[in-house]
Amino acid sequence: MNYTRSSALFIEAGKVIPGGVNSPVRAFKGVGGTPIFIKEAKGAYLYDEDGNQFIDYINSWGPMILGHAFEPVVNAVIERAKKGTSFGTPTELETKIAELAVSMVPNIDKIRFVNSGTEACMSAIRLARGYTKRDKIIKFSGCYHGHSDSFLIAAGSGLSTFGVPNSPGVTQGTAKDTLLAKFNDIENVKSIFEANKNEIAAVIVEPVPGNMGCIPPLNNFLAQLREVCTNNNTLLIFDEVMTGFRLAKGGAQELYNVKADLVCFGKVIGGGLPVGAFAGGEEIMNHLAPLGPVYQAGTLSGNPLAMAAGYEMLKALNADLDIYKRLEEKTAYLEKGMRSVLEKNKVEFTINRVGSMISVHFDKNPVVDFETAKNGDNQKFKDFFHGLLNNGVYIAPSSYETWFLTDALTYEDLDNTVKAVEKVTK
Repeated sequence: MNYTRSSALFIEAGKVIPGGVNSPVRAFKGVGGTPIFIKEAKGAYLYDEDGNQFIDYINSWGPMILGHAFEPVVNAVIERAKKGTSFGTPTELETKIAELAVSMVPNIDKIRFVNSGTEACMSAIRLARGYTKRDKIIKFSGCYHGHSDSFLIAAGSGLSTFGVPNSPGVTQGTAKDTLLAKFNDIENVKSIFEANKNEIAAVIVEPVPGNMGCIPPLNNFLAQLREVCTNNNTLLIFDEVMTGFRLAKGGAQELYNVKADLVCFGKVIGGGLPVGAFAGGEEIMNHLAPLGPVYQAGTLSGNPLAMAAGYEMLKALNADLDIYKRLEEKTAYLEKGMRSVLEKNKVEFTINRVGSMISVHFDKNPVVDFETAKNGDNQKFKDFFHGLLNNGVYIAPSSYETWFLTDALTYEDLDNTVKAVEKVTK
């Protein structure tokens, strides 16, 4: 394929935007080469500035569960924009989408809308600390909760070692209150609680991590995590920015029948516009200002364009009784096809999948946490990525990112994807 226009645009972008991108993974640093610049998208396809068409498995990192330019969402945004794009006042639409979200998700009474998944997770942690009057939190290596300082922490060498900053600009003072645990290892979590008795405000976890590939929770890990948190009077926070409204109407809480104290949302809940939210039971949520002492605010929170897009997206998902069954079947079909050709071509691999999230790891051993995710053959992944790209299939430009499927994909698209995988790995 020809990427002349994209290459020129990347050079121009680098002159005025750090690294030429507004989010690092887009720069293709993980796979090499020059990023493609997208001109438009429709349904399951992306179209770049050079006129190339791609079957899309990023889907804006998850929001486009019903396809790009989904007509009800587009029409709602257009009509809302005609009436004004931002007021800085309450609107009826905020209540309507809140009522719908609360009706779809188990175990939440109230929801507060913000502007991003990062802001949702940051605010949920602040609320948890204010509610419990404790400072420390536990997060899991490889789980990404946005770029707030508390979350940019790398693992220490010991089970209960304080984290160290993973980015310049994050202070040691911030890092000391973040404890690192291993995903899918409940004994590791218990040991951290034992070493920090009555000090941990919350455990925050992606119930199905998507930033070390797709990692399913194993051996009732989430249920055990719930029990440990309950026994220690610690809040359990599910970061469902990726999984919320994607794995089921009620997200991972519904899928795994595990109740979190607070839940963070993003991506699907905004229908493709910038939005986030956090939600929980009334007792905890009432600690937020203006009812309670925990402060959180945002000029564009509840923005009418984002609320209009999100409301139409949730309405469509809520009304479609078979949507999650179709997504499951399509993703399983893709998995089966890829397994077949990878095995035929004698490639060492592991495929992980939960619902419409899936990832391919070039390692024959199980991938169950961040450490095992790092064992994959990165050179093979780079060759795989560029091979698929040149055959019209766009996957995440990082071996540490999950793929997201959209219902707009046809079985012909899935077959063409499998053919591309076969051609690249032959």
